[in-house]
Amino acid sequence: MRTKSTRWKCVCAYDGGKFAGWQSQANSNTLQDVIEGRLRQIFGRLVRIHGSGRTDAGVHALGQVFHFDAEWRHGPEKLLAAFRNGLPAAIQVKSVRAVGADFHARFQTSGKRYEYRIHLGDADPFTRPYCWPVYKPLNLEAMRAAAAVLQGRHDFRAFTALNGPEREDTVRDLRRLELLKRGRLVRVIAEADGFLYKMMRSLVGVLVTVGEEKLPVAQVREILSSCRRTALVQTAPPQGLFLVKVFYNKRKFRAIAERPHAATPTLGQRASNE
Repeated sequence: MRTKSTRWKCVCAYDGGKFAGWQSQANSNTLQDVIEGRLRQIFGRLVRIHGSGRTDAGVHALGQVFHFDAEWRHGPEKLLAAFRNGLPAAIQVKSVRAVGADFHARFQTSGKRYEYRIHLGDADPFTRPYCWPVYKPLNLEAMRAAAAVLQGRHDFRAFTALNGPEREDTVRDLRRLELLKRGRLVRVIAEADGFLYKMMRSLVGVLVTVGEEKLPVAQVREILSSCRRTALVQTAPPQGLFLVKVFYNKRKFRAIAERPHAATPTLGQRASNE
């Protein structure tokens, strides 16, 4: 008897410095290619995954989400074990959950949280691959004032790397933009209903320029209002950026609870956000 195909929601972490970005590319070592390669080994056929969004080469993740459809008789814990036994050490699938067929990792997101790590001065070889070492002193109070200007619902076209005429709506609600300092590490935490292409790295780049006292806070407001990208908006390097969490509206999809040793999942309680 043919087992009904199930939609699986997965949360993964990865060291982006080992890969050419998330999205599959011809002749490239991408995260999508590697994960799909493992799924081919598990299921004996091509299984496409759909991520919550693309991360660029060098960008890391603590909580990227993807989904795929496949027939699996053994429960999520054994599927998780199959991932662990076959993926490279730079990728960790943290959780696997059966969800309703209406769930989509990308189209049903309600927000994302990113973290960018800045290191004040030189960093050791174990820290350097995961931060932006900045050697000039930073005025953190000025950076926080600039962050307050940027926080809120705005048109962030000036803070995206989109080129040419673009139909995408560039208005986003930046619900949180916060700087936290501990020792020589400065963490920039951002949370929004969505992020434009290279928006987070552009926001951090401007904050650092403000911190170096090369750009007054008042001019940040002007750049934001202009909706035009200028050379004043630098893009922070990718290795300091982490996708921390993807949010979903609980009402938009149903989780499926697995009965012990059941071949086919049954409907259960709603899934919580990952």
